[in-house]
Amino acid sequence: MNDTEHKRIFDDWISTHRGLLFKVLRAYAFNAHDQEDLFQEIGFQLWNSIPKFKGDSAVSTWVYRVALFSGIEWSRKEKRHSDKRENLDVLEHMGGLVPSDEDPRIAWLYQQIAKLEPIDRSLMLLLLEGLSYKDMAQTLGITQNNVGVKLNRIKKALARQSKETNDHEI
Repeated sequence: MNDTEHKRIFDDWISTHRGLLFKVLRAYAFNAHDQEDLFQEIGFQLWNSIPKFKGDSAVSTWVYRVALFSGIEWSRKEKRHSDKRENLDVLEHMGGLVPSDEDPRIAWLYQQIAKLEPIDRSLMLLLLEGLSYKDMAQTLGITQNNVGVKLNRIKKALARQSKETNDHEI
């Protein structure tokens, strides 16, 4: 593959799958600066993954997998360094790249997703994207049964948290 074709594929993947990339950004990075860093890391990993893509899965599954694993790895690295620095949210929104939350319920949901363990976060994002359990299992490299069990537990925990939140607001 020549450089022109490589760049065309990369640009197509970024523009076509922009929405799912933003979901990953919001689930793993919580301020504009970190979201920008993670976006660059995901872009770098997507660029490097293009020659490895053989078409055995849908492009969206491939992009999601690269983005999720990039988010998980980035999150692990950031956690190791977070104790040594303050949270600096010095940048405004990334030039309008990250949509704002107009609906407080959506903001609440992303806050709850952000509290989950990395794999559970990934599952919730895949669920919100409408993927089947089979596709989720393939993307994350776990069994369909494990997907079902984890999602059931997450949904129950979110329902409990929602009830507690609503009870406190009344």
